[in-house]
Amino acid sequence: MMLSPEQAADSDHPSSAPSDPESLSGADAQALSCCVSDPEPAEGGGGEGRGGGRPGLHPPPLSREEKRRRRRATAKYRSAHATRERIRVEAFNLAFAELRKLLPTLPPDKKLSKIEILRLAICYISYLNHVLDV
Repeated sequence: MMLSPEQAADSDHPSSAPSDPESLSGADAQALSCCVSDPEPAEGGGGEGRGGGRPGLHPPPLSREEKRRRRRATAKYRSAHATRERIRVEAFNLAFAELRKLLPTLPPDKKLSKIEILRLAICYISYLNHVLDV
């Protein structure tokens, strides 16, 4: 059970937190706030700066990284991201297919990997430069 700073000061429980806000580390202040998932205080009183050493009724503001992490955890975001990624990969594969059509190989319909297509394109461009220079 979480205690408010006033209840902690009035409590006779030996492990109750101090009520003086200045003597609280960042993790202790978070433990006194209404939404904390880790009740153990962190060593050294460091942390991400959330909580600011002031216990209160409102949760501390979320960091930019935490906001981004929570937004990306939604099903709507994941679905939209998967759609964008699918479109990107299709465009990427289409570009490789178009490049593959321009490269001479024997047999002409031979299946090539992407790295083989790139290496063959480099060699072919080098050959064409050599032909133009001569």
